[in-house]
Amino acid sequence: MKETPQQYTQRILGSMEGKQPLAVQAATAKKLARLIKGVPASKLRKRPAPDKWSVAEILAHLADAEIVGGFRMRFILGAPGAPVVAFDQDSWVVSGHYNKRDPRKSIELFRTVREANLAMLKSLAPEQWKHYGIHSERGQESIEHIVRMFAGHDINHMRQMEAILKSRR
Repeated sequence: MKETPQQYTQRILGSMEGKQPLAVQAATAKKLARLIKGVPASKLRKRPAPDKWSVAEILAHLADAEIVGGFRMRFILGAPGAPVVAFDQDSWVVSGHYNKRDPRKSIELFRTVREANLAMLKSLAPEQWKHYGIHSERGQESIEHIVRMFAGHDINHMRQMEAILKSRR
């Protein structure tokens, strides 16, 4: 059974207990690079099950999600209260040909966009962290909330990739 948007939010934020979101986000790109160091691309492209993403697909998803997150935050900052459109991540995996993307280039794209997003976040005035948009599935989400969600999203996918690679050794 597919989880609801509220269940997804609870699961993602649950992995953030006692963690600092910006510190988690700042460390992710290096952790991703270490995780796949020396692993052949063929192994990174192998799906653990037909309906589960490969490590390469997860890395491409992280890169695209970081672009989306950066856009959403900038959009909210420029137009507080604006609508935020959800996207179908599974259709993006297919339409974006994630299975053909170079996993190392996905990490590099992720790192570059993440650094730009972190620099933008560090420049915000305290009141800007409270600016929010209205997500089409999850409702009101502030910049502060989005930052916590993205850090939890990092942790969630890191765990998935670690499990996939561990089971493949």
